Amino acid sequence: MGKKTNLLTFLIFLGLLLGVLVGHFVLWNAEATIEGREQAVAVWKTMGDLVFVRPLRLLIIPLIFTSVLTGITSIGDPKRLGLLGGATIVFYVVTMILAVVVGVSLGAFFQPGAGFPEDLRATIGAGANAAQAVAGDGGGLSGAWLSILKQMIPVNFFQAAVDGQALSIITATIFLGVGIVAVGEKAEPFTRAVEALHEVLMTLVQWVIWIMPLGVFLLVAWAVGKVGLETLTKSLGTYVAVVIGGLSLHMFITLPLVLWLLIRVNPYQYMWRMRAALLTAFGTSSSMATLPVTIETASEEAGCSKRAAGLVLPLGATVNMDGTALYQGIAVIFLFQAFGIDLSFTEYLAIVLTATLAAVGAAGVPGGSIATILIIIAAVNSTLAVSGEGAPQLPLAAIGLILPVDRFLDMCRTTVNVWGDSVGARIITRLAPDEEEEREAAYA
Repeated sequence: MGKKTNLLTFLIFLGLLLGVLVGHFVLWNAEATIEGREQAVAVWKTMGDLVFVRPLRLLIIPLIFTSVLTGITSIGDPKRLGLLGGATIVFYVVTMILAVVVGVSLGAFFQPGAGFPEDLRATIGAGANAAQAVAGDGGGLSGAWLSILKQMIPVNFFQAAVDGQALSIITATIFLGVGIVAVGEKAEPFTRAVEALHEVLMTLVQWVIWIMPLGVFLLVAWAVGKVGLETLTKSLGTYVAVVIGGLSLHMFITLPLVLWLLIRVNPYQYMWRMRAALLTAFGTSSSMATLPVTIETASEEAGCSKRAAGLVLPLGATVNMDGTALYQGIAVIFLFQAFGIDLSFTEYLAIVLTATLAAVGAAGVPGGSIATILIIIAAVNSTLAVSGEGAPQLPLAAIGLILPVDRFLDMCRTTVNVWGDSVGARIITRLAPDEEEEREAAYA
């Protein structure tokens, strides 16, 4: 298995490198009009979607169902389930707060938006209509949380599955799992059938993983061909550098430190074992699309128990967004700075709190954080309005400034999101190991 894993890693890195080269030198620098380039680049995205993303998405909902259900039934004791769920939620909330504090601190210190060229603000026109449309659907922070609560209590399990509402599937499956535990032996035939289905799905995931190098190549080529490397180094270069610096700090310092302090596991060795999932996250920009690979890699390669992987990772892909929370903090500060609006400690505190809460509601799909950034902007504008009449307000259409590089940064922050989920699964493994003797010792 080791040689196959190393070969797959090499092919993925090769696909990543070739994607950057083809995207920049072939697609971006092609002698064509902007419209022609958009059409050509869109073909690569479509191919990547058909070859890699759609097969993964096909497995997401049934895999969430079987993973969560087998995890709950294997734990058995509802008290232990409550302990694991509580520990998971606490870990996710704390790490997201740490992430957004890092982002806000870096944004306030380096001021990536200070001195932004005034004439470049005209570029917001392309994103204005889309931004306003998204804002109109958001309903503010309260609307986002109401939507989350409604998803937690679905009225139709199958409709939720059709709509791809992962949180609805998770909560409904938890209720079902607790019921199965309560029934006991009579429900064992159903439990064994679900376990068999889970093994089948994991086998399919292993097959799809071998398509990953081609999928990463196509999707990275599309992302780079759409933006071009020059865009990342010119007017938005400082902003991109601060975001990547913050994400790197959280990924390589903060989360590894948490992992080592709590369970004394070598974090970088664990990160290397999770490389297939992290590279998939980078290529797809979707923590939900990456979920099948994350579960398979964590349980088969990285030493996580199947119980922890089955419970923690689906929940994390839905509500745990470390990278998104950090990115949102920097992005909002950049936009206010770019428009010459000074922020005080009160506004920074509002960003920390709102970004943490809004990240929970961010969809685990490409570009899912755009709508939540609008919620944060509205919250900061409200805070500014309280400070006095005539206080400057940031137009929601300002989000158009960051849209040119959002896809690339989405790839980076999704990688951090999946890494945060993986760290949580490894920590919870200490409370929910697969071996019965180890479980008894953990709760002794």
